[in-house]
Parts: sequence; structure tokens; C-alpha cells
Amino acid sequence: MKKTKNRVPAAPPPVARTGPPQWQMWAAGAAALVAMVWAYAPAMSGPFLFDDAFLPFTVSGLAQRTLADWLHSPRPLLMATYWMSAQLSPNDTWWFHFMNVAIHAMASGLAFLIVRRLLQWAAVEKSKRNLLAGLAAALFLLHPVQTEAVAYLAGRSESLSVMLAFAAFTVFLYRRQAAATWGTAAAVFVLFGAALASKEQTIALPALFLLTDYWWNDFSFRGIRANWKIYAPMAAVGLAGVWVFRGLITNATSAGFGLKEFTWYQYFFTQCRALWVYIGLFLLPANLSADWDFAISRTVLDKGAIAGLVALVAVAAAAWHWRRRFPLACYGYFAFLVLMAPTSSILPIKDPVAERRLYFAILGLLLILVDALARLRVERRALAVGAAALVVAATVATRARAEVWSDAELLWKDTVAKSPDKWRPHSQLAYAYYAEQRYDLAVQEYRKAAALDPVDADLLVDWGLAYDGLNRTDDALEKLQKAAVIKPSAHVLSQIGMVNGKAGRWNEALVALAAAERLDPNFADTYVYRGIVYFKTGQLLNAVQEYRRALAIEPANEQASKYLAIAMQQLRK
Repeated sequence: MKKTKNRVPAAPPPVARTGPPQWQMWAAGAAALVAMVWAYAPAMSGPFLFDDAFLPFTVSGLAQRTLADWLHSPRPLLMATYWMSAQLSPNDTWWFHFMNVAIHAMASGLAFLIVRRLLQWAAVEKSKRNLLAGLAAALFLLHPVQTEAVAYLAGRSESLSVMLAFAAFTVFLYRRQAAATWGTAAAVFVLFGAALASKEQTIALPALFLLTDYWWNDFSFRGIRANWKIYAPMAAVGLAGVWVFRGLITNATSAGFGLKEFTWYQYFFTQCRALWVYIGLFLLPANLSADWDFAISRTVLDKGAIAGLVALVAVAAAAWHWRRRFPLACYGYFAFLVLMAPTSSILPIKDPVAERRLYFAILGLLLILVDALARLRVERRALAVGAAALVVAATVATRARAEVWSDAELLWKDTVAKSPDKWRPHSQLAYAYYAEQRYDLAVQEYRKAAALDPVDADLLVDWGLAYDGLNRTDDALEKLQKAAVIKPSAHVLSQIGMVNGKAGRWNEALVALAAAERLDPNFADTYVYRGIVYFKTGQLLNAVQEYRRALAIEPANEQASKYLAIAMQQLRK
């Protein structure tokens, strides 16, 4: 590759076609899609997992409601896609996974266009551009570290937002004039807004545009000045987004400056180490985990944070020094830092490491890789063979990881093995056992989780229900009553009523259910359980009334419908 002066032509002149024939490119793309289908096939019918339980598609009856009911969210476009999946099949996860994979495939296609344009601007040999861009896109598509963002239904926020951000970046890169027209600016603006409406971390996109305009215009600000039509609206949207989400930034319990577990500067010290974890996972995707146990660096000297910081700064200094000799690789490093900044800088997030956060920033690492490969003194055919071998290895590894994501028990056993001292994997594995009615194993895992972290009300409720599955009524009530003290709610009190009712303790059951109704008269299960008590004590008319009250609140409540039909049948006899 020749050393050339950096500059970005507004509309590159037509060039003679080089490289493989068009049909070979289409064949390679088709082969990549087939590989993707094979790699993700094990997870296509995987269950709802982890944070999926808090998303609208797991709320009873919501699939039958209008789209407007789904859009009351900081991420309305994301919710709209979940609504589409739920319309196809609310209970079969295949359609949810299908949309995840389809979005991922589109993001990969856009990655190909982005990398190909940047290879052109870096003056990489024409005969290698499509090959290297294809390799980058295939690795984006099939790298094992991407599995969490694709196989995990809640991971759609990453893939959808990044797909839309890549679309905006593609429009930006392929504009016909150096100075963007209002039409180009409008297209970029709409796509950027759509990305933000899917997930907030795409707020980094304007910074990537600024870096790109500065870097590929001979390290000058003329490109930035020329594209004010893009930057002015994007800045307005960005400021508006900060204002709209200011409550989340300052008061949220799982992310933001209001986080109690650690401060913003302690999170920054921790991320000085975490960024190297992401780079390591890109180079060698071993030891992938759904829930990393990653310690916080309380000071810059704690747990090697200073070494991580010094290394990041040293590489940044080297990238700046060698920016003209290795423009694409150095640009890739700074792009990686920019795209990781929303989640891996100073804004605290409760989980310091999550593999899906690399989904956006992997673009920068892929640029470093293709720059290095472009400089190898090998024939194009040998480069193609090596690239194919790399993609095949990535595909096999991704399928193995998709197998893990295909089953709750497999996933959480794997996670417990890698994070044995973290309470949440044990709790999630316990819940997986509970769902399989393996209550004895569930109780064991809840006990392990309780020994690792202060016990909260939610864990106590689940633990109590596992004891209930073993018909250990007193143990179940002990856990549920402790949960009611920590966090009284209609849910907890209704479960106490349910357990007492199963044991034939009718008065205790009715007392608990009356307390649940006082706390929240719109909690449907309270009336279902009270209806069951009335039914079992021969009060059929009262039971029917309770079931109808439950259905008035929650028309799709299956238990209420089932028991109402039984009670009505008994009344007719």
C-alpha cells in the first residue's frame, strides 16, 4: 500500500472495475448469510432470558393492545419492533429472534459499505478493497462477541440502534458533495434520531462524524465547517436528548451519576481496564460470559487501572504520531474510543463490562485489522484464503456460543462457572431450575445467591416460591414474609395468600389477600387467588365474582379465564 496524503474526495471519479466479478461478490454475500443462519440456528427458539422479563412482550395481554400502548418508552422505535414481533407470534420466540438476526444482517451490509469507503480514502489497493471490506463485514456478522447482542432478545436495542447509526454514517460517507446538501443533512438527521429512539449510546455518532471530517480532510477543520448543515441539527438533537434523559442520567438506579455503588471517577478508572478486555475479546473471543464479575477500581492505583490508563494514552499518542503513515488503523483506534465513550468512560453503569457494548465500537477494531492485512505482502488469492479460514473459525465459535444462549439452564450454568462469586448468575440459574420444576436445585442456588450478596425482596419471593414447589409451606412463608417486610407489595402479599390457600389455611389466605388489595386494588392475581379460596370452600358465586374482577383488570389473564369456566360449569350442575 502506498503512502499518500490524506484527503477525502467529495465525489470520487469513476475508476476501472478491478477485483472479483460482480457475481462473486454476490456469492460471497450469500455464503455469509447462509453461515449466519447456521451459526444462529440453535438460538432461534431460545427462551425469554434475563432482562427480557422486564420488556413489554412478556407483559400478559400487551401483545393484543395497540401500538400506542407499547410506545410509552424512552426507546419508542425499539418498542415498535418488539410490537411487530409480538403481532407475528406473542409466545413463540422464533419471530423475535428472526427479527434480531435480520437487523444484524442489515447492519453487517452497512458495515461493508462503510469499510469499503474508508479503504478507498486510505488509498488501499483497489484489488483488495472489496475483499477486505467483505472480511470486515463477515467478522461483524459472525464474530462470537456479537452473540449477546443478537441471540439475546433484549440485545436488539444494540443491533437496531447501531444499524440505524451505520445507515446515517453510510449516507454521510457517500454524499456526492464535500459540503453536505440539506437533503443529505435531513437524511442523516432522521436516521440519527431513529438510532437515538432505539438506544441512547448512539449519541456518539456526531463525534464519529467530526473525527471523520477532520481525519480525512488532511487533519483540518474545513470539512467540519463545510458540513455545518449536518452538525447544527445533530447538536440540537444531542442537547435535547441530554435534557430529555437528564433524569436517567442523574437518578437511575442501574446507570447514571446517581449510582450509589461507585462514583463517576471510580467507573472511569475501572473502564481503563475494561476497554482492554473488549480489545482482548475481539482478538481472542474466549471466556465469553452473560454476566461479568468485574471488580471496581476505587482509585487509579487499584487493580491495575493506572496501567490500563497509561496504555490507552500511549497507544493514542502513537496513533496520533503515526496518523499519516497508518491513517486507517490510527483512525480506527480513535473511532473505537469514541464509540465506546457513552458506556465506557465517566457515566457510571452498574455492570462495568457487557459484551454487547462492543457491538458499535467493533467497527474501529475491524478497521485496524483490515489496515494491517492490507499491508501484508501476499497475493490476493492467499489473502482471500486466509480471510475465509478466519471467517469459518468465527462461524463455528459463534454457533457454539449460540448453543449456550439457546437454553436458560445452559446459559446460567456457563455464567456461574465463569462468575462463581457473583450472586446474580446463581439467582438466574435458580430461576431456570424453578421454571423446569426442579425445585430442590432451585433452592440450592437461591441459598448460594443469598450468601454472596445482601438478600433483596425479589430473591426472597423467588426463593419462597421454590420452597412452595417442594410443598415446604412454612419455609416458603418465612421467605415471603421477609420479602413483605423489606418491600411490601400486592405481588408479595398475594403470594402469601396463595401459599396459605394451597395449605388450606383459609383465614390466613384471605387476610393476606385483603392486604394485597389495599396496597394495589388493580393487581389481578389477588382476585384470582381469592377466587380459588372461595371455590375450594364451596363459595362458587363469590369465586365467580372474583374471577370476573380479575378479568376486568386483565382480560388476558389465563388463570382467571380457566377457573371462571370451571366455576361456571360447577354452578350449572
